[in-house]
Amino acid sequence: MWQNRNVWIILIGEFVVGLGLWAGIIGNLAFMQEIIPSDFKKSILLAIGMLAGVIVGPLAGRLIDSSKKKNVLIWASIGRIISVCIMFVALATDSVIWMLLFLISLQIAASFFMPALQAVIPMIVKEKDLMELNGWHMNVRTVSRIVGTAVAGLMLTYLDVKWLYIASLIMYIMMLFVVLVFKLEETIEQPAVRQKGQGSFKEVLPMLKEQPVVLMTLVLMIIPILFLGSFNLVIMKLTEIHQSTSLSGLIYTAEGIAFMLGAYAVKYLQAAVKTGTMLFAIAFILGALELSLYFADVKLLAILTFAIFGFSVGCFFPLTMTIFQKQVPKGFHGRFFSFRNMLDQMLFQVILLSTGALLDLIGLQAMGIVFGLFSLSLTAYFYILMKRKNITMSI
Repeated sequence: MWQNRNVWIILIGEFVVGLGLWAGIIGNLAFMQEIIPSDFKKSILLAIGMLAGVIVGPLAGRLIDSSKKKNVLIWASIGRIISVCIMFVALATDSVIWMLLFLISLQIAASFFMPALQAVIPMIVKEKDLMELNGWHMNVRTVSRIVGTAVAGLMLTYLDVKWLYIASLIMYIMMLFVVLVFKLEETIEQPAVRQKGQGSFKEVLPMLKEQPVVLMTLVLMIIPILFLGSFNLVIMKLTEIHQSTSLSGLIYTAEGIAFMLGAYAVKYLQAAVKTGTMLFAIAFILGALELSLYFADVKLLAILTFAIFGFSVGCFFPLTMTIFQKQVPKGFHGRFFSFRNMLDQMLFQVILLSTGALLDLIGLQAMGIVFGLFSLSLTAYFYILMKRKNITMSI
């Protein structure tokens, strides 16, 4: 696998685009802090951008399935570059409207780029290497998040916010050149195949009914997303409880390192443990970790909770991604991954709002009980369903 130049292109490209993404995110927060005093208005602005990504999801999926993936990646990369240029207009005019256009255009580009990239991965390696590549892909994404936020924070200390967007623009231009050197042997499917696997976006739902393993895995992904969607708010609450601003840094570091270890270890764990057993075991662990938030007033336990969470999702996401890449028919990859991205974005928004409401109404510890019981109940239900219907989960 490591002699395959496309593997290196994928990993280097993910690191580069991750740096650009996080430089832009930190820049967005700094810019909004300067011109938008209301936190509610900030959340609405970000939500509108994400909504744009959801709206174009069906179109993105259809185009990815009916076009060459490399072309989609090229045009999505160009779209990202154009979006940053729009942001420079917002900086020059202190305009919220121009920033909104930036967020919308960036999310639209991402709605094409990410599903296309996920559809490309099974095309460049053998099936036996998918788990390993997905693990490394997750690790590179995590490293780019850690490095990107650290460097962007340092830049913001000494430089004007515009330099963050300059850095982001440079990274996106580099990503365009990285995509251009891709060597993918792909052809547009023949009409007979296209009729079955490259038609309407609505065909995703019937396909899911025919693939119970994919549907079950997709639903189980709600459990880690439940934790991830509330992640930042929970950490801010923990820093308030313990009156320690350094605690957030410790938690992020522990979670990031553990995530990378999990993404590395999953290949070896999957060889020793059945896929279904491993997937449900991780889901049960995540539910138990949410329950452990009841003991949030114990600092060491809070750090340990997020470290175990990081290791668990480091195993969970490469495993689920490999299941999707292998079990979903290739003619549906573009639409399916677009559908999944749309689902993730909508869930994140719902969970974020629900977390804020629950923290205000019942507090962190009671919220952990609610989330934990929901996750454990969902996991138990699908585990029983899998046994009753004799569904075998394997990759």
